[in-house]
Amino acid sequence: MDMKEYSACVAAAFAAVKARVPFVPQVAIILGSGLGELAEAVNDPVIIPYGEIPGWKVSTAPGHIGRLLCGTIGGVPVVVMQGRLHCYEGYTPWETTLPVRVFGLWGVKTLIVTNASGGVNWDYSAGDVALITDHINLTGLNPLTGPNNTEWGPRFPDMSEAYSKRLLSIAKEAAAALQLPVHESVYIGMAGPSYETPAEIRMARALGADIVGMSTVHEVIAANHMGMEVCGISCVSNQAAGMNGGKLSHQEVLDQMSRSSEKVAYLISKMLELYHVHDGQ
Repeated sequence: MDMKEYSACVAAAFAAVKARVPFVPQVAIILGSGLGELAEAVNDPVIIPYGEIPGWKVSTAPGHIGRLLCGTIGGVPVVVMQGRLHCYEGYTPWETTLPVRVFGLWGVKTLIVTNASGGVNWDYSAGDVALITDHINLTGLNPLTGPNNTEWGPRFPDMSEAYSKRLLSIAKEAAAALQLPVHESVYIGMAGPSYETPAEIRMARALGADIVGMSTVHEVIAANHMGMEVCGISCVSNQAAGMNGGKLSHQEVLDQMSRSSEKVAYLISKMLELYHVHDGQ
C-alpha cells in the first residue's frame, strides 16, 4: 500500500465513524490489555465494532475486545478504543496507527494511551500505576517510515515532549485527589510477542527504562505527528523477566489487570473531570 492508498483508507474509516457519531470527541482513549473497565464509565455510548469500519483491523490479542465506544465521561466527549492493534499480530505500523490517524482527522486534540507493562525498575511491584514521561522505541519499526503526508504533519516531527507535561500535571493532580500513589516512568517498547529475556531487561534498565511493553510507542509517534497532546498511563502487571525467578504468562497479566483496572478507570475519570475544568469547558 502506498501513501495515497493509505490516506484514502484512513479517510474512508473516518467517514464511516463520523457518519455514526453526532459529535466530535475532545479526547481519545486507547485501553490496553485487561483495562477495559473504563468502557463502563462511557455515558450513552455509540458502539462500533472494529469489523464494521473499513480498513480498521480487528484485535486478536486476548483481553482486547475490539470496538469503539463514543460518548462522554465526566462531561467530556470521548472516543474509547476497547482494545488496540499490535504489530506482533501481523499488522504493519501504518495499520496499527490507522485509528490515531482517524482521530486526528476527526479533530481530537488529546490522546490518552494505557497499557499493561512489566516492571523493569526494582522499586516497582505488580499493581503499581505509572505515568509515562518518555519512551524508548526498540521495536525496530516506525509508523512514519515511507512517504510523508504533509497534511497530517511534518516529515521530521519533534518528539522532545512526546508525552505532554500539561497532561502529566493533570494526571498527577487526579492521582493526588484519589490518594493513589503513582510513578513517573520511562516506557521501553519492544516488538514482542515473546517476552523479553533477562539480558534484554538488564539492557532496558541500563538504558533508563522503568517499564516495558509491546505497544504504545507507535501510537504516540503518530499522535505527535498530527499535533495531538498525549498522556500515557501504565499499570504494572508483573516484574519483568529475570527479576523474581518466575515464568511469565499473559494470563498472569490479565489476572493482575482485572485486579487493577478499577483504579486506572478511576484515575482517568478523575483526570477527565479536571481536564474539563482546566480547559474551561
